[in-house]
Amino acid sequence: MISFRLSSPIFSSLRSSYTNNRSSMSLPSTISVSQNSPSSVICDGDSFFRSVLSSMEQVYLNRNPTAKAILELARSTDANQICYDHLAYRTFGVNGHGIESMSKLFLDFGYTQREELRFPKKKLKAFWFSPPPTPSVSSGSGIHGPLPRVFISELLVDQMTKEAQDIIKKYTGLSAAGHEHSALSSALGCLTWPKPSHVEFQQLARESEYAAWTLVNGYTLNHVTISVHRLVSPLNNIDNFNQFIQDKGFKLNSEGGVLKVSPDGLLLQSSTVADSIPFEFSDGFREPVPCSYIEFAQRLVLPQYKDLPQDKVEEVHRRDGFEVGNADKIFESTSKDQLTRRA
Repeated sequence: MISFRLSSPIFSSLRSSYTNNRSSMSLPSTISVSQNSPSSVICDGDSFFRSVLSSMEQVYLNRNPTAKAILELARSTDANQICYDHLAYRTFGVNGHGIESMSKLFLDFGYTQREELRFPKKKLKAFWFSPPPTPSVSSGSGIHGPLPRVFISELLVDQMTKEAQDIIKKYTGLSAAGHEHSALSSALGCLTWPKPSHVEFQQLARESEYAAWTLVNGYTLNHVTISVHRLVSPLNNIDNFNQFIQDKGFKLNSEGGVLKVSPDGLLLQSSTVADSIPFEFSDGFREPVPCSYIEFAQRLVLPQYKDLPQDKVEEVHRRDGFEVGNADKIFESTSKDQLTRRA
């Protein structure tokens, strides 16, 4: 069972902010809020934590029909559970709204911060977080299966032009203490700042599509990643899985090639192109904006474990972590070039 501190900022935020902020946040009609009593939440940290992640997942699936359809397809052909390799979030690196705003939740529930990754051309940095050592989960799918890794990135706002910085600082400033409730925002599918104008969105998009995406999507899940090697043959091979997805008519991110391979050849990744959702800007302008996508990852067995029998291979025997080159291309799943590219 995962333990947590009742005095932690995240616990306080999740326990009290829904009541304090429900009048100013628009809760999607498709999201149901758990009616668990406070005592049941306090007594079972693991259930509480997974309930929060489940709400984030539901917001993600409601907004991204491609992800929902692919997960259903995978389940329909696979007798085993669908495991998530990692969850990913985007943030603004300014005034506490960056990586630390989302990492609080995961650190409070036993996650460990790991390596930093830098993306100079995109003016981004990221950290990934490994899940706590918990008993093996033999059943359950997605969020209710083995706890996934977490990948949180942030835009290095101080490296942007003054015009872009002014827009970002305007909205993060208007969110007041919103960065203290980023996990709640993600679980409810709400922005912690007001909707931007179309002009400001376009101005940010010209300089950084990452910035524009974050302005209209906030802390919602950027993507979830299916752990391909945990599927049943033949879909446990990422080439086969990619072909399966494309044969069903889904468009994959082609930046750097459909398959992204780490230099050591042990981390293989691919992703769909993001879905778009209608968005009404503060000036009344309506336009589809990029939302989220779904990724696929195959982690190969490390050289020192190559002689292990296949039925003895566990996640600890496989390549861990992330790769800058792969992630840099995966970021393009929400880019205009990929969204407008023909399949």
